[in-house]
Amino acid sequence: MLGAGGANPQAVRFFTVFALMLLAGKFSSELFERLGQPAVLGELLAGILLGASVLRVIPTAPDDPLTRVIDLLADVGLSVLLFEIGLETNLKAMARVVGPATLVALVGVAVPFGLGYVYWLSPLHARELALSDPLTTAIFVGATLTATSVGITARVLADLDALHTLEARLVLGAAVIDDVLGLVILGVASGLAAGSAITALGVARALLIAVGFLVLAVAAGLLVAPRLFGFINGMRVRGVLLASAFAFLLLLGALADRAGSAMIIGSFAAGVILAGTNQVKAIEEGMKPVADIFTPVFFLSVGAAMDVRAWNPFAPASRDVLVIGGALALLAVVGKLASGWAVPWRRYNRWAVGLGMAPRGEVGLIFARIGLTAGIFAPDLYGAILLMVIATTIAAPMLLSWALARWGTVVEA
Repeated sequence: MLGAGGANPQAVRFFTVFALMLLAGKFSSELFERLGQPAVLGELLAGILLGASVLRVIPTAPDDPLTRVIDLLADVGLSVLLFEIGLETNLKAMARVVGPATLVALVGVAVPFGLGYVYWLSPLHARELALSDPLTTAIFVGATLTATSVGITARVLADLDALHTLEARLVLGAAVIDDVLGLVILGVASGLAAGSAITALGVARALLIAVGFLVLAVAAGLLVAPRLFGFINGMRVRGVLLASAFAFLLLLGALADRAGSAMIIGSFAAGVILAGTNQVKAIEEGMKPVADIFTPVFFLSVGAAMDVRAWNPFAPASRDVLVIGGALALLAVVGKLASGWAVPWRRYNRWAVGLGMAPRGEVGLIFARIGLTAGIFAPDLYGAILLMVIATTIAAPMLLSWALARWGTVVEA
């Protein structure tokens, strides 16, 4: 059915919503960057403002046909985000600190996961905030606490001119490994959310599929991609390199899903693979406008699903949300702080390394959204998770700056 101007009313509505999301995301990001805060927080809060509990611009109702369209655009934005993280993953640089960084990452994943898992299985909270069984929810809560935002930590270290230090190399190397481990955990958790039985054999199988796909895809891709994209780069048609890279990340994400893993693992693997080609700089530059359009949609959709009434401190029904969010934020910081002591035989600023691993940022939001869409988190628990993500994203950079000023760094050539 056409509107007065001859256009499909749904198309007109989509154009309007999409335009408002892009403008709100960019202007809010600008505001937060001027305030010295991560831009992702601006996009998240813009989504909350435009979401179902405030202005109701971004559709979230399951029966609204535009909801699925926005969800699909958010999925594309998420895949592009993971692809960009993969492009920034320098395997050679990681290899120089791979031993200590791996230990930092392992502690930074295991301790927060264990704290979140045990906390959710304990009687310290309201179980009705979950939609799934306690064991599956505990796995997802623990997985959410494992995340580390590479981008936020790197930005703080760059602003403090500390990227050349041992602490920076440990934190950034561990954060990348942490993200890979987190993606593997997420792949396992997603399989459980899809109905897989929670058994040692089932978890081991899901873990093997996730790790196996990532390793095999990267190994095979590094052999094929340099020649393939060298050939593509020699073609004359405009935009062929960008279109091929974009198609590559989408197809590898779809292949990961077909293999029984998570799509985001495939997108991340695509970035790692193309980081090893001679065209990586051109691909990075070409993908920036694509990311500028699609990635904010993901973060705004995350915020739109949040009901801000769950954060009202004067409402008795919100007390559980605030208490759980505060408890998870505390566990999130303490769990990552432990990673600073993972390499006792090396001399470095342990507080800086631990706090550098603490911000959840965009990675924590990925876990939260998947937990919600998979039917694991009830809206109130989702609100508690977002509260944890926001708290660590704001507090960790300030604490990291304090730790670097207090105990200094170890400078390495």
